[in-house]
Amino acid sequence: MAERGARLLVADDNKVNRLLLGRTLELQGHQVASADNGRRALEMLRDERFDLLLLDLEMPELDGFAVLTKLADDPELRDLPVIVTSSLEGVAHVARCIELGADDYLHKPVNPVLLKARVGSSLEKKRLRDQQKALISRFATSQVAQDLQQSGFALGGRRVQASVMFCDLRGFTRLAESQPPEETIELLNTWYTLMFDAIAGQGGVVNQMIGDGLMAMFGAPAPVADAPLAAARAALDMAGMIDLLNAERAAQGQEPISMGIGIASGEVIAGYTGTRERATYTCVGDTVNLAARLEQHTKACGHDILLDAPTCAAIGGRIASMSLGEVALRGKAAPVAVHALTPP
Repeated sequence: MAERGARLLVADDNKVNRLLLGRTLELQGHQVASADNGRRALEMLRDERFDLLLLDLEMPELDGFAVLTKLADDPELRDLPVIVTSSLEGVAHVARCIELGADDYLHKPVNPVLLKARVGSSLEKKRLRDQQKALISRFATSQVAQDLQQSGFALGGRRVQASVMFCDLRGFTRLAESQPPEETIELLNTWYTLMFDAIAGQGGVVNQMIGDGLMAMFGAPAPVADAPLAAARAALDMAGMIDLLNAERAAQGQEPISMGIGIASGEVIAGYTGTRERATYTCVGDTVNLAARLEQHTKACGHDILLDAPTCAAIGGRIASMSLGEVALRGKAAPVAVHALTPP
């Protein structure tokens, strides 16, 4: 379970409170260390790894508010979950702690059942944030960087056969304007986490993150045995993850999100542009432009996943699709045969 076996730090100047709170947390399966003031707590957080801080507000040397401020200013510690435990009453104190970055606020004496629930919730959020960081680091940069290193830092391009995917969230600007910035970034990070996992699971590589959208390649820089089929399967996995995410959002009273996906297959010019110190993996060509136009057309046609004819032909009926006929797409001189992927 995510909430068991975590390493927690209790910061409280009252020895009895430290011992009782520590004992309760140990009985819940955690490893617990303690600090008797805010300065010592910060020293321990910088010297050792902890998964969560339980923080009293009224302490000598540095009080809880000062600790929260310093955590927020420290790039290494700003994402550490903090649960404030205090006898101070009043909404103003709670609001100030939340504004300074605390995840939760529990009044003393702390109820053990409530403590367990809040600690578990905070640790689960931390686990998800850690996963997001790892996935973004791995799939947005590391795979491309590794390929660049193996190529001897050879800048330049080559012609390859690949499937290109463009994906974009629908109505994201309106949604961002209707909620706090923190919720918007959290939603975007969650979406990226789910999409990266689905794409990587089919052998694809995300090579661009464009605000509330992304571009992925199947077949470059890493080869994929059946790139069109892999891209189509990834698109279905992505749609399935959105359905699961929307079920969670509905349970929390939040509005659903939707997205559009365009996939095109064919020859692309792929390679690295920039310098040895800072290079970007780039794919250009008509196939790339067509994938982007197909994604844009999802807004008008009522289907979430669109394919070009070469992708549909390569899939060969292994995934259900339907023809939408020839469609005039912006930037294309002649109409283009478009197919919609139909989820099972």
